[in-house]
Amino acid sequence: MTWQAILPMYNVSPRLRRGYSELLAAVLADAGVGATVELVEETGPLLDFWQQPDLLLSQACGYPWLHALRGHATLVATPAFDVPGCAGSDYTSVLIARAGSGIRTLADARGRVAAANERHSNSGMNALRHAVAPLARGGSFFDNVKWTGSHAASVRLVRAGAADVAAIDCVTWAYLRQEDPAAADGLTELGCTAASPGLPLIAGKTVPDALLQRLRAALLAPGSRLRAAMEPLRIRAFHHRDGRDYERIAELERQAAALGYAVLR
Repeated sequence: MTWQAILPMYNVSPRLRRGYSELLAAVLADAGVGATVELVEETGPLLDFWQQPDLLLSQACGYPWLHALRGHATLVATPAFDVPGCAGSDYTSVLIARAGSGIRTLADARGRVAAANERHSNSGMNALRHAVAPLARGGSFFDNVKWTGSHAASVRLVRAGAADVAAIDCVTWAYLRQEDPAAADGLTELGCTAASPGLPLIAGKTVPDALLQRLRAALLAPGSRLRAAMEPLRIRAFHHRDGRDYERIAELERQAAALGYAVLR
């Protein structure tokens, strides 16, 4: 079988796309499987790609892993980033608003418009829902929620005045500001959401255990080529996290529902 692999989640610029391709190639080389893997560039819908029988290695959001992928993909390792808002391999979302909008705290966004990347995103939806839940009244807080398709699009919508607030994965936020400092012009940070485990690298269900262990070992004890690829991506290390760790994401969901705020609105 020719396996397929891609790390698609943080490619917010051509430079970062190349960087993640090099990272992936280094992992595969260290695991001894590079010659049997196709490094794909486009996948179609990611939720479908992550469930393909020829998936070797990719990166997913923890929320869809919990709700749709747990029986189809195995947790391999989770990156620990050297960016504000991360602690080890936990991460947060940065709450942003437009400067001059009158929004200084999340409570000030009542009755305004939120931008969110995806309905099954932990960082853009679930973490924001958890942050808003104590402020909601009758299961509602915003006047409208606009679904944008990506964190970068949410940032652009807030900058343009078409939305008022958004929750942005802190790694994406750091990357956007690094790659294009003007991306944050006119925006202000309101704070951060609760932390949860970061975006895991996953292996397909059909990957043999011996190969899975080689992939994990390559990530947990990186060689010189992999370390060189990690540095410009601001990855300190990779940690092994299990399903119990990712239940913290579900706990954010349960806490919001317990406050009567099961849907971001």
